[in-house]
Order: sequence, then C-alpha cells, then structure tokens
Amino acid sequence: MKRLLALLATGVSVVGLTALAGPAAQAATGCKAEYTITSQWEGGFQAGVKITNLGDPVSGWTLGFTMPDAGQRVVQGWNATWSQSGSAVTADGVDWNRTLSTGASADLGFVGSFTGANPAPTSFTLNGATCSGSVTDPPTDPPTDPPTDPPATGTPAAVNGQLHVCGVHLCNQYDRPIQLRGMSTHGIQWFGPCYGDASLDALAQDWKSDLLRVAMYVQEDGYETDPAGFTSRVNGLVDMAEARGMYAVIDFHTLTPGDPNYNLDRAKTFFSSVAARNADKKNVIYEIANEPNGVSWTAVKSYAEQVIPVIRAADPDAVVIVGTRGWSSLGVSDGANESEVVNNPVNATNIMYAFHFYAASHKDNYRAALSRAATRLPLFVSEFGTVSATGGGAVDRSSSIAWLDLLDQLKISYANWTYSDADEGSAAFKPGTCEGSDYSSSGVLTESGALLKSRISTTDDFPTS
Repeated sequence: MKRLLALLATGVSVVGLTALAGPAAQAATGCKAEYTITSQWEGGFQAGVKITNLGDPVSGWTLGFTMPDAGQRVVQGWNATWSQSGSAVTADGVDWNRTLSTGASADLGFVGSFTGANPAPTSFTLNGATCSGSVTDPPTDPPTDPPTDPPATGTPAAVNGQLHVCGVHLCNQYDRPIQLRGMSTHGIQWFGPCYGDASLDALAQDWKSDLLRVAMYVQEDGYETDPAGFTSRVNGLVDMAEARGMYAVIDFHTLTPGDPNYNLDRAKTFFSSVAARNADKKNVIYEIANEPNGVSWTAVKSYAEQVIPVIRAADPDAVVIVGTRGWSSLGVSDGANESEVVNNPVNATNIMYAFHFYAASHKDNYRAALSRAATRLPLFVSEFGTVSATGGGAVDRSSSIAWLDLLDQLKISYANWTYSDADEGSAAFKPGTCEGSDYSSSGVLTESGALLKSRISTTDDFPTS
C-alpha cells in the first residue's frame, strides 16, 4: 500500500473573481477563491477550493482554472460537477450551493493525480469572466443585499429534524445536506457504566456531539444471550440521546460470524421491535449489519433486502445504513472496490452505505476509494478509529487528520470508535474513567479522545434555508 508521503500545510492562494451580476443593475463587486493542497502522496493529492461571493447574489456559477502542469488531472471531486479537457478544469455548482448570496461561500474539493510537478493554479474564472484580482465596484452603504443567515441554534436533532437521503447526501428537514459528527459506544454488554447521565450530558454539552452510535453486539455475550434485555437497553439509550438532542444510530453489531445472514432471523425480530417502538422519533437511524466479512456483496445485499422491509413496515421514514463487504470497506479490504455496490445497489430507498476505516492501517487507497464512491453513493462512516485495525496501538495523527478533513469536505457523517475507557488505543478515555463523573477534562482523555473532542466540539454549520 502506498504511504502518505507528506501532509502539506501549504499557503492559501487568494485571487479575486468577477461575479456574474444578479438582477440588480449595479455591477457585481466580485468574489475570491482560496485554493489549498491539503495532502499529497506519491502521484496523487487532495485539494480544496473555497469560493466566497463578494458581489450581487448569483443563481448559478461555473468556476474555471488551468492546471499549471500538463500531468495534473482531476480524478474525483465533490460539491460541484467537475470536468477537465486538456489542462482546463471547470466546476459547476450543484443543487445545494448553486445560489450564492452576498458574502456566502461554497467549499469544493477534488482528488487529483500528477506525473511531474504539482504547482497550484494561480488564476481562475467565474462564469467566463477573467479574474481581476480586485473588487471592481464597492458595495452600497447600507448594503442592498441581506446578510447571510446566522448559524442555526438548538440541538442537532431540533435543528435538523427528520433526516433523509437526497442524492448522495444525508439531508435535513430543509432538504439541505448536512454532516453529523459523533461517537460510538463500545459493546454495551461490557461498558455499561460508560453510558449514564453524566457521560451522555458531557457528550452532548461539552463534546457537542451530534450523535451517539449504540453498538449492540449480537454475539460476544450480546443480544443472542438476552434479546429482551438488550432490546430494552438499546431503547433506553435512544431515549437518553433524544432527551439531549442527539441522533441515535442503532447498530446491530454483527462481527463474528461475518455473514449477516447467520443472524437474519434475529435481525428481523430485533428491528421489528425497535422500529415499532421508535417509529415516532425523529432522531433514530438504523444500522443493520456492522461489518460483514468473509462474505460476498451479493449475500450482504440479499440480507439487506430482507431486513429493510421489516423496518419500513413500522418506520417508513428513517434512514437505514447498510454494511458493505470487507469489514464495511466497500470491498477494499477484500481487494475489490466500490464498483460492485455502484453496479448492484440495494433495492431500497432512503439508505446509505457504511464505510469503516482505521487511520493507522487504512490510508491512500482507502481514501481514494471513499472519494470515488462519494460521487455515486450515499456514505456514512458509522465507525472509524485513529489507530490500527485491531483497535490498539499508537494514534496515527497525520492519517487521522487527513481522514477527518476529507470527511468534512465531502460532508460525510461519522462516529468514532469508541466513547469508552477500554484499555486500548482507540478508546476516548483512560482506563477507570467510567468509575467517576468527569468525561471532558484533559486528565481523563486519551490522545485519541482529545483529538476527537477537539474536532467534534467545533460549531456545526447546519443549513436551514
């Protein structure tokens, strides 16, 4: 596997763009573009472009620029429709960012390849107008255009309401793409003391988490030993998340054996029960198979197409996450890729596909697969770790940050493994933390926990119009 050769903290190139005039007679004042290479490896790189409209509102835009080196190519992009002819690159706005009011921004990005040098573009066009590098007409005083909407206030579930899948994105009640960021429990049969009022208060209020993934193992002393008891425990955690305004991902945590069909009858019984009980809630997402392994995509698809109707019979509106083969790697860990899902998708609506990674083990080829798949499939990273695939070892900080930056750029929701005090590198807390009441201070956080808390607790940007 290729290793990440460099994580570039490059400077940002800012240039002025002439914006397309809106309905007003006055000429638009322009906009700016910020181009940043966020990571680079042998023969490939990841770049972001932020467009900010400084002029009159625009209801459609095309960004254009020229790759400085003939060997540079756009491989896959996001938040725009990307194309390249020769060295000329264009990116067209899509439904959720096509309209830019005065002061509004759109964040785009792409994964590229190169064969020679990899210099940054230095000139851009917007809607065919050459970059001027300056504001051509000062804004009126007072400005005629309204300011952009302030950030939404309220809990994640209160702001976003019932979620649904639109295109390749998770969307809120306003039909706008969003990203949820949060944490996964460890096995609730082992770490129950980590999931009480104090810890979930901290998760919602101090960590500012959008979601709690409830990992209910089926085997490993889990659901199969006490179906009624584990169903009740899951429902209780759903209620606790709801009371704190977080979304709850109900994870049917199949792991060994890896064929989810082994637990098909158990899955139907469990999901029939929890879907009927939680159908009126707007904060529930169902994850029907954690990490299928040692099994074909055809078998996983067959399982999904039998379990999803059971959920839909009771709860027709909730989002369902479908595991993918190769430990939910879209087949990459089995030597395959996302094409098997793209070419043979599950016959159901309002679903997303799981993608799992562990940053120290899964690097460039996994990030490339995710980037490609994100243009064709709705993805949800329902589990990832900052360490190796064993759940242990040292935190790979550079790879973890590269992953988190990519998920942010693609607006892919995620849950980190784990919100627990397990004696392993992936745990957020030091051993013994769950015997106390502190779940936020630096004294109880592991390196992984401190990194995730710093990322999750940043302000959400949930669109409401």
